[in-house]
Amino acid sequence: MIRIAIAEDEPSYAKQLQGYIQDFSRESGLAVEVTSYSDGDELVESYKAQFDIILLDVEMPFLDGMTAAELIRRQDPEVVIIFITNMAQYAIRGYAVDAMDYVLKPVSYFALSQRLSRAIRRMKTRQRHFITVPIKGGALKLDAGELYYLESQGHRLVFHTAGGDHVSAGSMGEWEEKLVPLGFFRSNKGYLLNLEHVDGFQDGCALVKGERLVVSRPRKNAFLEALAGYAGGVSK
Repeated sequence: MIRIAIAEDEPSYAKQLQGYIQDFSRESGLAVEVTSYSDGDELVESYKAQFDIILLDVEMPFLDGMTAAELIRRQDPEVVIIFITNMAQYAIRGYAVDAMDYVLKPVSYFALSQRLSRAIRRMKTRQRHFITVPIKGGALKLDAGELYYLESQGHRLVFHTAGGDHVSAGSMGEWEEKLVPLGFFRSNKGYLLNLEHVDGFQDGCALVKGERLVVSRPRKNAFLEALAGYAGGVSK
C-alpha cells in the first residue's frame, strides 16, 4: 500500500489529482490510499510521518507548500515531496527541503504519472543497506544511504557521511564492487559517489552536499547516464 497525501486549496485541482492517482493505481496495479487536505496547515498539524508521497501546492492561503515542506522535513526525512505550482521558479526552492520534483499547472495525467513512477522507484532505492567499515580499533556499521561519497587519500579511505567523516583502510576497487549495486558511481580514481546525494553537474564536477568533486573526462558520459538513470529510477 502506497500512502499519498494531497495538499491543495482548489477543490477542482484536488479532485483532478485524486482521479489521476486512481487511474495510475489501476494502470500500475499498485494499491494506493489517498488523503486530501485543503491547506498546508491541516497537513502539518496532523502529520505523523504516515505518508510515502506528498503532493504539495506551492501557493495556499494559510500555510504555503514550501513552509509546510520545511516543517514536515523536520520530522520525516524520507517522505517523497512533489510540488504542484503555476510557476517553475517557485519550485527551485524545493532543493532546500529535498523535494523530488515539481509539476506545473494545469497538471496532465502523463506528467503526474511520470512523477509518481519516479517517486516509487526512489522509495525502493531508499531501502536501507548497511555496510561494515573497518576502523582503527574495531569496525563501524554505516547506512549506505547516509554515505555521501568515499574518497581515496593515499593509503587511506575517507567515508564522508551525514554523521561526519570516518577513516578506514582498504581499496577503492573493493568498495566499488560493494557500493555500485547500491547506487554509487566511480567518478575518478579518487571518488566513489552516492548518486542519491548528487545535486548536479557543473564544469566537470559533481555537486555533492556543497562539494565540487571532479568527474574524469573519460567517465563523464557514463556518469551523466548513470545519474539520469538513477534520477529516473534505477529499477522499474
